[in-house]
Amino acid sequence: MIEFSLSWQETNSHQIALKTAPADFRFPTTNQTRHCFTRYIEFHRCLAAKGESNECERFAKYYRSLCPGEWVERWNEQRKNGTFPGPL
Repeated sequence: MIEFSLSWQETNSHQIALKTAPADFRFPTTNQTRHCFTRYIEFHRCLAAKGESNECERFAKYYRSLCPGEWVERWNEQRKNGTFPGPL
């Protein structure tokens, strides 16, 4: 786990903008598990189709803001091992 400590002056001199993925009508409930998983898949499909591009980076921002880090690590391992349960 990474910890950040900033002095009072540092925190007041910089503004931190926290953003999350925009609302998506496909996921109307408060449980965002499926939304997280879908955004992760969309990112990797975009990478496969377009390579590293700014268009794909927005999907990365979405899944990173929605998904717990442990899930992403596990999914990355599963993709590496060829056992990922989703359609990539």
